[in-house]
Amino acid sequence: MLDRLPTFSVAQFRKLTWVALFFLTAVVLTGAAVRLTGSGLGCPDWPQCHGRAVPPLGFNTFVEYGNRLFSAAIGFISLFVWFAAWRRRPYRRDLFLVAALLPLGCLGQGVLGGFTVMNHLAPGFVMAHFLLSMLILIAAVWLVWRARYEDDDERPRSEDPWTVWLVRACAVLGAVVIVLGTLATAAGPHPGDNDGELVHRLDFKGVETLVWLVHRHGVAATTLGLAVIAAWFMARRRTTNAQLTESLTLCGILMAAQGLVGSVQYALKLPADFVWVHVTLATITWIALLWAVGAAGRVGTPVARRGDDAGAPSVGAEAIAKPVPPAALR
Repeated sequence: MLDRLPTFSVAQFRKLTWVALFFLTAVVLTGAAVRLTGSGLGCPDWPQCHGRAVPPLGFNTFVEYGNRLFSAAIGFISLFVWFAAWRRRPYRRDLFLVAALLPLGCLGQGVLGGFTVMNHLAPGFVMAHFLLSMLILIAAVWLVWRARYEDDDERPRSEDPWTVWLVRACAVLGAVVIVLGTLATAAGPHPGDNDGELVHRLDFKGVETLVWLVHRHGVAATTLGLAVIAAWFMARRRTTNAQLTESLTLCGILMAAQGLVGSVQYALKLPADFVWVHVTLATITWIALLWAVGAAGRVGTPVARRGDDAGAPSVGAEAIAKPVPPAALR
């Protein structure tokens, strides 16, 4: 009976991973729109909306319930990608395991979203909801990157381990910046509710909480920007990895755009539309950082063949270390 199930080629599965990454990114942006339009409690209960499967009409209800339906659809897409990883030929266990994280993450998002609503958009739940999306994106980018190769052994190793570790450190710094950004948002003027119900905001520093968090967020973002520039110079000087250089260039451009948008939105007292742009750029920057980690390669014996063809198989350490026959030296 299993023989009747469809199978997927390497190219077909690769396209499906891109589809999953696109929709998992899109749902982050629609989720941010729910909050910034004050629609977080447009459906005050879960899983139904106002006690009904078909909710009453209303802008906030439409936005919140629409995001729920969109999220559910993406859950099914993620489940299909997992199925495709199982039926990919040739089968790869690593792709099957990584793909499993996508539907599991979507399921976790659904449950966490329910708790967020039931706890009236408590900051901790809202933050966890967004941060889980960032974790799911790690799995999605990882899946896209690995799916580019027919076999896992084809993934190239790095030319310079110090560059690899610095790029990975940039990703860690990026995670710190995102966490601080969610904390700042949790103390800001957009609780996500537009129905007159008081939603608790972070206030551990009193009225100075938002300013304190914004400044820490800015320092971390500046540190990340400088680290990305340093990684770019190292990639240029110590490797011939054009793909890594291009990825870091994109990261630098996105970081500069983030700095500009962040400064403007702070000066304008955090208008919702600018905050949404800031969240969008943060999400894309996070994906770019993760892509740079993949482009940096694995720490290990340097590849013998260098170039822009990331899909080319690496030459193993045995081939590099193989002695030259004496006849070849004559």
